[in-house]
Amino acid sequence: MRFIACGLSGLVRFASLLALALNVGATINQRPLGGGSDDHGRQPVSVALFSSLERMSRLVDIAYCVGTTGVSEPFSCASRCIEFPTLVLAKTWNTGILMKDSCGYIAVDHGVRRPDTKEDERDLLGGKAIIIAFRGTYSIANTVVDLSTVPQEYLPYPSPDNGGETAKAPSHKCDNCTVHQGFLESWQQARKLVLPEIEALKAQFPDYPVHLVGHSLGGAVAMLAALELRVSLGWDDLLVTTFGEPKVGNQPLCDYVDAVFALDAEAAGAADPEKRVYRRVTHADDPVPLLPLTEWGYRSHGGEFFITKPDLSPSVEDVVVCRGASDDQCIAQGDVEVEEVEAVADEVVQEAGEEGLAGPVEGTAPQERRWVKRFPSVPARFKLWQLFFAHRDYFWRIGLCVPGGDPANWGREKYPDGQGDDDDARLEEL
Repeated sequence: MRFIACGLSGLVRFASLLALALNVGATINQRPLGGGSDDHGRQPVSVALFSSLERMSRLVDIAYCVGTTGVSEPFSCASRCIEFPTLVLAKTWNTGILMKDSCGYIAVDHGVRRPDTKEDERDLLGGKAIIIAFRGTYSIANTVVDLSTVPQEYLPYPSPDNGGETAKAPSHKCDNCTVHQGFLESWQQARKLVLPEIEALKAQFPDYPVHLVGHSLGGAVAMLAALELRVSLGWDDLLVTTFGEPKVGNQPLCDYVDAVFALDAEAAGAADPEKRVYRRVTHADDPVPLLPLTEWGYRSHGGEFFITKPDLSPSVEDVVVCRGASDDQCIAQGDVEVEEVEAVADEVVQEAGEEGLAGPVEGTAPQERRWVKRFPSVPARFKLWQLFFAHRDYFWRIGLCVPGGDPANWGREKYPDGQGDDDDARLEEL
């Protein structure tokens, strides 16, 4: 019974960390006022970039069909596959449901509508590319537990199972780099299946750029995959987009990512953020980009774009450019110091003890739910289902393999796609 008590106490303490992150993060949910920048000096993205990010969110949403109802040839699924008539499925993989496992698909966009599609089906932003999509986790609770893993050393060299190619010396060094063990193991599992396929596709279509996209833990795996493709294989035509990507490693690893993808040059004012080859998209109230915690030695890298609007659906002015790896006008404002974390955690655990929640009581789950509702130290909006939504709401509600991506699009209208009379302005800017 002591184990149960300790486990519940630990859950309460860790939940308080997330609650604090959400509480602090609430201060950044300010919507831009339009024009060149908002009242915080933040720059909204262009319509073209907004459209590109929105499209990538739908592509990664499809990855959640792998392992459930499936994605089949030529490119068919229960979700958004119909919205991409120029894509052809190359491969799906699903190594399991554990943290070290991976799941996703590889598709080729030829930029030309497939013969099996209808004439009125089109994707205005489609173009020649090899697409690799990494699915995230289904469970926010599992994410919380998995993110506490101890980091391990990171070496940017391909292992002997790289398909027989001779390992190339890395163009960048990653000194004193550490990485989340679970993320690295997930990529190591996936690379056995992914690398041979994309190398074959790259040989067949050498002029096609490679687009990597990932959500949640899949974003972390996409980062590690992109590093290997760029550094070890020398591919310089990558475009990486992640949504709700957690912190993957320590400060040297983040500096390494910034150097490899020229995000450090952008921070110094030498590059245009609209032309980033690595786009790390975060969202107001999403706790996952703040995890694992800073005091555990984890940091964020650059390339961030921040969705300031807490609910769906965002518009162009709701997506802003962030500068550097820890712009305090973006998701980093929700990060906290160790002293703040410990103070709130101690208070919440003490309150839980007074309520008898930290002891060996029957009916743990109902008691936990009562704790979440009652204690004033934790914001009222701190509910697991709300965390789930905050972590899934990237342009669309990602993660449900059903027609349209979510039930009846949750009552929301479709983003402009150039097929209506009201889309002329958007098309002109594109």
